[in-house]
Amino acid sequence: MRGRAAMWLATVGGLGDRLPAPGTTVGSLVGAGLFLVAATAAPAHLAGLALLGLAVLAPLSVWACGAEAARRGVPDPGPVVLDEVAGQWLALATLAWLRPGPVTIPALAISFLLFRAFDVVKPWPIRALERLPGGWGIVADDLAAGLAAGLLHAAALALL
Repeated sequence: MRGRAAMWLATVGGLGDRLPAPGTTVGSLVGAGLFLVAATAAPAHLAGLALLGLAVLAPLSVWACGAEAARRGVPDPGPVVLDEVAGQWLALATLAWLRPGPVTIPALAISFLLFRAFDVVKPWPIRALERLPGGWGIVADDLAAGLAAGLLHAAALALL
C-alpha cells in the first residue's frame, strides 16, 4: 500500500509516466496550476497557503520520490515529477512572499520559464544538491532551482 501511494504521489497520479511531454515540464505545469488554484481560492491568504503548501510538498516529495526511485532502482527516474511540482511551487511562493499581489498569467509564465531554466542548467550549487542521498537528492536541487527562480523574478520586478 505504501509503495503504491509513493508511486502515485511521485508520478503525480501517473502523469509522469503517461504524458508524451517531458515529465519535468509536466510536473512544473502541475505546480504552477496548483499555485494558481490556491491564489484564486484565497488571494488574501496566499502567503500562508504558500507556506503551508511548501510544508506539505517538501517532505512528501522527499519521501515519495525517494521511495519510488528505490523501487525502480534508478537514482532519479524520469517519471518521478513531484519534485518539479515542489520546485515550481517554491518559485511562485518566493515571488508571492517578496512581491505580494495578485498572481497573473504573465507572472506564472515567467516563473515557469525561470524555474525550468534553473532546473535544466543547474548552476552551482544547485547541481551539487543532486548528490544528496535518496529523496533528498531528487528534491533538493528542484527546491534550490525554485528558490533561485523566485528570487531572480522578484529582483527583476523590483528593478522595473
